[in-house]
Amino acid sequence: MEKHTIRVGLLAYGAIGHEHNQAVQNTEGLELVAVCDTSPERIQAALELAPQASTFSDAGEMLASGLLDLVVISTPPNSHFQWAKEALLRGIHVVLEKPMALTAAQCDELISLAAKSDLMLVVYQNRRFDEDFVTMREIIRSGEIGEVYQYDSFVGGYSRPCDYWHSNAEVSGGAIFDWGSHFIDQILNILPDEVAHVSGQNHKRVWTHATNADHAQVTVTFTNGKQATFVYSDLAAARKPKFYVLGTEGAIVGEWDPAGEPEVADLPAILTVHHKDGTSRIAPPQSREPHEFHRSIVEFLNNGTRMEVNALQSRNVVAIMQAAEQSALDNAMPVTPVLLRA
Repeated sequence: MEKHTIRVGLLAYGAIGHEHNQAVQNTEGLELVAVCDTSPERIQAALELAPQASTFSDAGEMLASGLLDLVVISTPPNSHFQWAKEALLRGIHVVLEKPMALTAAQCDELISLAAKSDLMLVVYQNRRFDEDFVTMREIIRSGEIGEVYQYDSFVGGYSRPCDYWHSNAEVSGGAIFDWGSHFIDQILNILPDEVAHVSGQNHKRVWTHATNADHAQVTVTFTNGKQATFVYSDLAAARKPKFYVLGTEGAIVGEWDPAGEPEVADLPAILTVHHKDGTSRIAPPQSREPHEFHRSIVEFLNNGTRMEVNALQSRNVVAIMQAAEQSALDNAMPVTPVLLRA
């Protein structure tokens, strides 16, 4: 099959847009041809890596320019559906930032539209490629700790939330959506079992300047009795481990790197594997080739190679988060999400 260079546009250029720009520059088969942002400073930052790119301050104009084969949408979550739909209607492949959208119904509409037009629609689930998660997943799949029946994950600490859109529930979808887009995706990747129900709880107790919950918890219960939890907190004076995984033959604890302040969430956890005989070992992190996700885009579009991440997975993450938010409105009463299988 003849290989084509895929012309990429970046819609919004913040920190994650810069990450995509770096990945495009270092991925054979991708070329950054356009960038759109309302900030001249951000446009200039993009041009430092891609001086040849066309620039836009209007997203609609960039999508209508005819320059793009693929657009990476890094706008705030409440606009993901709008811009992804417009791009798909114009025949442009779409990479979305997390979450895919704010409702499962919006995700379903985008998936249907992409399928009808034979276009790629995928979410950049970047933490699926984190070296601590990849290492932990390989340990679990090896059978070293037996069958996993309890999986707990945590992110946060005790600190004032930022004043950006991340802390505005109307824009971000809420605390469960903001970080759950990462960690619930990881849960479903480790435990692909059938989900029985979801419960969620939000606490609003201290940080009055933000509308996101100060502390949020999601519990996923599977039909076979397994459970997984995710906690995000800005009220945790003592952190829980990032990962706490129990299996029938052992356990894995992922402790936060003590040198990780203030960007603790972006450092790999220190993984200790505990065995049923009382022995333990520190698991060395598996090294990964950079930009694996972006290379998989090229392979998929040019050769039809299946990607590690697909839209249906990200859609089900949204469905679980939506169910958790519904549950939180009813004091954590269980809600059964509508999940789809390939």
